[in-house]
Amino acid sequence: MNEGRAQLAGKVAMITGAARGIGKATTELFAREGATVIALDINEEEGAPLQSGAHNIHFRSHDVASEASWTQVVNWVIEKFGRVDVLVNNAAIQYEMPLEQTSYEAYERVIRINQIGPFLGMRSVIPEMKRLGSGSIVNMSSTAGLGGLHGMTAYVASKYAVRGMTKVAALELARDGIRVNSVHPGLTDTPMTQRFSPEKQAARASATPFGRAAEPLEIANLILFLASDAASFCSGGEYVCDGASTASPRP
Repeated sequence: MNEGRAQLAGKVAMITGAARGIGKATTELFAREGATVIALDINEEEGAPLQSGAHNIHFRSHDVASEASWTQVVNWVIEKFGRVDVLVNNAAIQYEMPLEQTSYEAYERVIRINQIGPFLGMRSVIPEMKRLGSGSIVNMSSTAGLGGLHGMTAYVASKYAVRGMTKVAALELARDGIRVNSVHPGLTDTPMTQRFSPEKQAARASATPFGRAAEPLEIANLILFLASDAASFCSGGEYVCDGASTASPRP
């Protein structure tokens, strides 16, 4: 990579869950690094303002749990921009409730968005990436994909699944020049965590080795590396960004 050159110059990147948090930070960072970014989110009210001709960001309403929606959006991207170089499967939801109180409907909704969404996304872009002979897929897992968390059966299950699917895809697609990696953020200051009371947020942050939550941009910087050609031999990896929170066994 040439010094001073934008890290994603000439690349077309699709990012799900782009309206908020890590997805929004990643969308804006990718655009600054020269990518044409397709920002995807079911939340049109918060997602649409991301669209910027000056920064080459294009918003599309998208349901990651819908096979038809994936077909439509990928076809649109190829028709309009001619290629797909990067996919960031970031969209996710989270419920906190004990296993015995978790309804079938709640569990299924988490799995559909957090697990089936990345499955459909990967499957949808693979043919185009194979045609190009290159590509990078970044699947957002979590430190919850590395160990259990009280009250988060569905979320933990979905993030473990993303971790496993990533490894299978990395093995299957290596000879096609397609890299697939998972990112495992720890506590991050996003709307997903901000729904807790300020007291609980502060307690969770102070319990981390750094004494704080990550900023979304800190996670986005790792995603940028994996999406870029600088990570040309990185595939099948689990990239943890948690301020040392998983460096020792949990009590």
